[in-house]
Amino acid sequence: MNSSILRHLWSIVEETQTSTILKFSDADLIQQLLMQLKNKTLLTSDEINTINAYISSRVPLIRDLALARQV
Repeated sequence: MNSSILRHLWSIVEETQTSTILKFSDADLIQQLLMQLKNKTLLTSDEINTINAYISSRVPLIRDLALARQV
């Protein structure tokens, strides 16, 4: 996964409304973020699998960032 894809992903996280991030289950949040990223970037199946695993490991951080924005 290259740095451009990571920048796009974290940009999507920042642009996504806090309420959206907090209301989805982990699996739904991962799919939502992945779908938005696929709309912005052409991804191979290997990249999709890698990004899926990356997002899965970062869900607590993503939720913490959303909570911090809420305050």
